[in-house]
Amino acid sequence: MPKIQRYSSADVRQLTTRPLYDGYFKMVQYRFQHRLFDGGWSGDVVREIFERGHAVAVLPYDPVTDEFVLIEQFRIGAMETSDSPWLIEVIAGIIDEGEEPAEVCHREAMEEAGITLSNLTEAVSYLASPGGTTERLQIYMAQVDASEAHGVHGLDNESEDILVHRVPVNEAEEWLKNGKIDNAAAIIAVQWFLLNKANLLAQWQGDNAE
Repeated sequence: MPKIQRYSSADVRQLTTRPLYDGYFKMVQYRFQHRLFDGGWSGDVVREIFERGHAVAVLPYDPVTDEFVLIEQFRIGAMETSDSPWLIEVIAGIIDEGEEPAEVCHREAMEEAGITLSNLTEAVSYLASPGGTTERLQIYMAQVDASEAHGVHGLDNESEDILVHRVPVNEAEEWLKNGKIDNAAAIIAVQWFLLNKANLLAQWQGDNAE
């Protein structure tokens, strides 16, 4: 079998970076070289990278009612390929400079759904689309009283119009199967919960008992 090579950031020569756009988001052009699997170095590679910072997403769950709190909002990026650009999502937000990820979870839960979180638990971290952006998302689970979740929320200055849903876990699982949930953060969060539900609830019970 061929030897699996383990390269790191030390195996990249970053030659230049050039800002292309600097607005609410940024575009940066990178010129670099990297090690090749068969030895040696690549030629110069040029890529444009979308820079929007890093983000968190949180899936609130009520263990009493066995429900998730999910949100629905319009997404222009879904227009081209989705039957409806109003997407079922998990609560999420960009981490501003100086913020801790947990702070963002609590802030966004109140802004987007009007709910308070407890037992905030790190689940999994993933790269959104590393061929075109540096963005990394940290997924969290959190306990919630789903009876608090209702109405329309969001910040006017961000043009947010967010509808809150209480969704039984078995219904959310069906939405995964039929494609009603079709964005990465929501798919990953719900799948992680379904795979780890027993251990997660045991952890919460242990934390609450202390």
